[in-house]
Amino acid sequence: MELSSLKPAKGATKNNKRRGRGVATGAGGTAGRGHKGHKSRSGYKAKRNFEGGQMPLQMRLPKIGFKNPSRVEFAVLNLDQLQNYALKSGLDQIDVPWLVKEGVIKPGQKLKVLGRGDLQSALKVSAHACSATAKKWIEEKGGTITII
Repeated sequence: MELSSLKPAKGATKNNKRRGRGVATGAGGTAGRGHKGHKSRSGYKAKRNFEGGQMPLQMRLPKIGFKNPSRVEFAVLNLDQLQNYALKSGLDQIDVPWLVKEGVIKPGQKLKVLGRGDLQSALKVSAHACSATAKKWIEEKGGTITII
């Protein structure tokens, strides 16, 4: 046995149907493309979303919504979450670089502290924004909140 003598098994391959080679082949004449029209011509390629001249779906539907270009997206942490991070790490100061290093928030993301839960210890927190209730709770426990 040699590479040059290898052949597929009998019946494993099948010849392609040869289109447009005369009436006797059964696929002559229009070669399976029907009669006339754009799709029967050579070089036909429909544009994406083309519906034969009918108004396309994405143009029939109304435009809705609005994306505010000046919207500021915050990563949100609540007081109970801050307390858990402080207990785990043994720190009394929590700031954005430390949270980024721990993988809690993504680099470049802004942080907002919200007031869910409660604190057991005084914490020094620095964030980009803070709710009024969170600020009240942090200062009641003897901690400080610094807005960056």
